[in-house]
Amino acid sequence: MKRIAIIGTGVSGLTAAYLLSKKHQVSIFEKSSIIGGHTATVDVELAEQHYAIDTGFIVFNDKTYPNYLALLDEIGVGKQETEMSFSVHNSDSGMEYNGHNLDTLFAQRRNIFNPKFWWLVKEILRFNKLCKKSYQAKNYDKSSTLGEFLQKNDFGYYFAEHYILPMGAAIWSSSLVQMQDFQFHFFVKFFHNHGLLNIADRPQWYVVPGGSRSYLAPLCEPFVDNIHLNADIKKITRENNQVQLCFANGEVQTFDEVVIACHSDQALALLGDASQHEQEILGAIPYSENSVVLHTDINLLPKRKKAWASWNYQLSANRAKPASVTYNMNILQGLNSSHTFCVTLNQREDIEPSKILREFIYHHPVFSTDSINAQQQRLAICGQQHTHFAGAYWYSGFHEDGVRSAVDVAQRFDCYLQQSGPSQNNG
Repeated sequence: MKRIAIIGTGVSGLTAAYLLSKKHQVSIFEKSSIIGGHTATVDVELAEQHYAIDTGFIVFNDKTYPNYLALLDEIGVGKQETEMSFSVHNSDSGMEYNGHNLDTLFAQRRNIFNPKFWWLVKEILRFNKLCKKSYQAKNYDKSSTLGEFLQKNDFGYYFAEHYILPMGAAIWSSSLVQMQDFQFHFFVKFFHNHGLLNIADRPQWYVVPGGSRSYLAPLCEPFVDNIHLNADIKKITRENNQVQLCFANGEVQTFDEVVIACHSDQALALLGDASQHEQEILGAIPYSENSVVLHTDINLLPKRKKAWASWNYQLSANRAKPASVTYNMNILQGLNSSHTFCVTLNQREDIEPSKILREFIYHHPVFSTDSINAQQQRLAICGQQHTHFAGAYWYSGFHEDGVRSAVDVAQRFDCYLQQSGPSQNNG
């Protein structure tokens, strides 16, 4: 039995702690006063009604979340079906649509007589077909970008700006400019695996009943007494085949192994003796800051109710601005309320101040050619010097990826999810 320190209580750290606690002694350290990371459900009292609303991690599906689903099954947490739809609203031209079905696609009825809009629909089908063909043939240059693919195949500005770039920007919390420079191989693999290149046969999406935080208590039950909040760790060092955690108050604790389950930039900042490989690999995966506001201002949604979707992207003349996306939480969480609860990224200035309920800052990994190349070098630092790195940044940046990274680490210690068994991706 090893003494293992785990730094961070996002989904990566808590999953690692859950799995490793089956055979080892774990101690979990969190710099905040609460656990959960991006699993952030907040309580709202409005008109004498109580609501538990997710502001970070919200949805998962039955196709691309195998590890997370296995985790929920193992700890006895259920799932609630939800709708995943996507709308685009151009505040300058007034154009808007919701791709959920034919009725919502033409929520703006004048688009039925708009040749440009029909051309957009035709181009969406052509794009999906070409991406599927490229994915199946594996004939893409791994250094090529999404923008280069669009240019090579003569996709025009209207299609790029009103469909594929906003959708990608919404998924990865990036800007339209960043999406143009996004690695096409990474992009098409994700879209194919998530069924986003299909008109039909898409995954079934779910939320955790009662809010995503509902899975935290059963997950933490085996090690709840070993969680240390407000832990101010100044540095981590490795020497004499041990790991030392040095705290702000001068205390030093020693462990056999450490799992650093925080963001890549935070992990690098904690290492007091970072190797050159650690500096290069972790340093190549930066994070970006995103403003998140929970509110009830429906002016952030499309003008027409038929165009209201689960995810609502508002186009901006500033293409370098981070994605302006509003999640309709009533649709996503199935909330029965006369109020429409919205979670909006990077558009605080347009929200009526009196309708703001909570404000947050979340950080998301930035995917570029450099960061994707760094992912491939993971084994050069993971499992070295009694140190293991877990985080969604090793894969596509989502909740499933955080769980998967923890499963990877736990396998090194012969600890597994009961439902999933040993993974073939044990980086």
